[in-house]
Amino acid sequence: MATFLYRLGRFSFRRRRLVALLWAVVLAACAFAAVKAPTAAEDGFSMPGTESQKAFDLLDRRFPGGGSNGAEARIVFVAPEGQKVTAGANRAAVERIVADVAAGDQVKAALAPFSTPGAVSKDGRTAYSTVAYDAPGTDLTDATTGALETTAKAGREAGLTVEIGGTALVPESELGGTTELVGVAAAAVVLLITFGSLAAAGLPLLTALVGIGVGVASIVALGMSTTTTTLALMLGLAVGIDYALFIVSRYRTERAGGHAAEEAVARAVGTAGSAVVFAGLTVVIALAGLAVVGIPVLTRMGLAAAGTVVIAVLVAITLLPALLGFCRRAVLPRAARREPGARRAGGDRPGAGTRWARFVIRRPLAVLVFGVLGLGLISVPALDLQLGMPGDEAKSVSTTQRRAYDALAEGFGPGFNGPLTVVVDAGKADDPKAAATRAAKLLAATDGVVATTPPAFNEAGDTAVLTAVPATGPSSEETTDLVRTIRDEARGLRAGTGATMLVTGTTAVNIDVSQKVTGALVPYLALVVGLAFLLLTVVFRSLLVPLKAALGFLLSVTAAFGTIVAVFQWGWLADVLGVEQTGPVMSMMPIFLIGVVFGLAMDYEVFLVTRMREAYVHGERPGAAVVTGFRHSARVVGAAAVIMIAVFAGFIGMSEPMIKMMGVGLAAAVLFDAFVVRMTIVPAVLALLGDRAWWLPGWLARILPRVDVEGEALTTGGTAVPAPTTEPAPGPVRV
Repeated sequence: MATFLYRLGRFSFRRRRLVALLWAVVLAACAFAAVKAPTAAEDGFSMPGTESQKAFDLLDRRFPGGGSNGAEARIVFVAPEGQKVTAGANRAAVERIVADVAAGDQVKAALAPFSTPGAVSKDGRTAYSTVAYDAPGTDLTDATTGALETTAKAGREAGLTVEIGGTALVPESELGGTTELVGVAAAAVVLLITFGSLAAAGLPLLTALVGIGVGVASIVALGMSTTTTTLALMLGLAVGIDYALFIVSRYRTERAGGHAAEEAVARAVGTAGSAVVFAGLTVVIALAGLAVVGIPVLTRMGLAAAGTVVIAVLVAITLLPALLGFCRRAVLPRAARREPGARRAGGDRPGAGTRWARFVIRRPLAVLVFGVLGLGLISVPALDLQLGMPGDEAKSVSTTQRRAYDALAEGFGPGFNGPLTVVVDAGKADDPKAAATRAAKLLAATDGVVATTPPAFNEAGDTAVLTAVPATGPSSEETTDLVRTIRDEARGLRAGTGATMLVTGTTAVNIDVSQKVTGALVPYLALVVGLAFLLLTVVFRSLLVPLKAALGFLLSVTAAFGTIVAVFQWGWLADVLGVEQTGPVMSMMPIFLIGVVFGLAMDYEVFLVTRMREAYVHGERPGAAVVTGFRHSARVVGAAAVIMIAVFAGFIGMSEPMIKMMGVGLAAAVLFDAFVVRMTIVPAVLALLGDRAWWLPGWLARILPRVDVEGEALTTGGTAVPAPTTEPAPGPVRV
């Protein structure tokens, strides 16, 4: 591997104009294809195999044109204190607002509260109108949503409190350009501090932007929706900067060792580039493994992000060497640019990474125990992890959706915001109407159900839809138990009538998502960690180093889960972080967090330990090899981690609870993994193991391919081409 990448790096350096031109053509072609590609429809959320999805599919077949995927708005009217919404002036204002909304574009139906049973609260102060649209919320025009907000404003001017809930008002995505710009700005500052050179700081940013440009444009050109690009954009920026950072740092080290630019580039790609390739493979494994969950939208996001990571690797080992050829001296430290071979003042003094490594290997057991116990303590709240899909109740009270939720809960009860849709398939029943009536009675008699609607049949008369209102809120454990109870009762209905009863709706969908993700968690972990263990065994030619890497990842990710539970379920630091409502953790969060963090964690592991392995292979003792690895890599890994923490921490300030949770979880996970696991626990374990850390059974050593990630062949005279050790002397300088 090192030999091949050495030659590739040298070729890219020598043919730098051709390589740069080819990447420019690829970027332009992908951008042109993306612009010409038809606008892709937003990904529909589906979960094949779940009862909720079966019910939705049945509704689409039996109620054609019913628009189960269409958006819905719920306009909530609250009369002033001491008044009723049914009073003359208030009633007239409500009817006028509903009529104006019903006349709007894309509206299928708007039900007035006074003609809908149960749409007015018992105290007469609260009422609601349901507005159905013929398109999903993401496809509603600005004119449609604007008309909805305008009519609500008219109701407020009439003296009513008017709020809007439902799926019609889709909040604008907060993952847009501002977040990426903040991340790029943070990365630029950290890179400038790390390298002390504008060119060295700019190259990783430039190559990362080229990589995500090609990746995201390719995703759009292939007809995938913009939702699919979210993870690809985030990870493409992260790994693109990391990979270039590592190679540029190695190039500077090779130049400081006396090699000419061409030889330094070739050696940097042959050694650091090998680590980049295998680090990228571990990320691809983690992302492609998302297909195990069985949720199509998650599978598409994982595969799209994996493709973007592959592009980032290709950019790092081809375009970056070419660009280094254009600015071979500009990326060097200032002292080296002024005078060839010059060393930085104080360069013989050990850096912070070297001093820390020496401290750890002097007290490895104490450091190991302290690190493991610390992460274990932070992980304790994860034992109380509860999964769900937070809805409007988790939004800020400044949003109309949250205020509508609270008004409905106060006027009609907490379960009103999470009704259960029950579909009765009576096609095989002898008497469909009798079967549906029996289902309605069964629901009404179930503990925890406070209200039901009469069965509504389709035109064929073989399928009925009912609504059951729970006594508890959508995210409560009691509602989850109620859904399970109704599904158990469906077996008795089928045995007695031949009809099938399915439970769906937002609340039931959230329950099914949580169960599906929870069930896929262990297989996903086993697949990803298992394949990564095999890959790292090939890279490091060791069994204990990959095992240590996997166990360290589990420590950091459970500590991240503990942080999320403590903040978003228990409310710790909720005021500081702007968390207005505690509740269950988003169902997708564990899988998403594991996939992203595993990829970044293995990046840090490969970058740090390959330098240790390289020093050990070249004859250094285990303790000295650890110190050498830290001297060369700790600064780079630390800079990469700080960049990622800054990017993810930018999400914490956003109002959307799911994005805020993502920011807290990812920032905490990178912090724990990079600085506690990789830079503290890893050197302590290697110091305790000594030579045993690199042990590999003889029979396994003969079977495994030798990839030479440490570049041993480049130092044994096998490949490296002799090259001048200095650049041509610069012209006269003013002293």
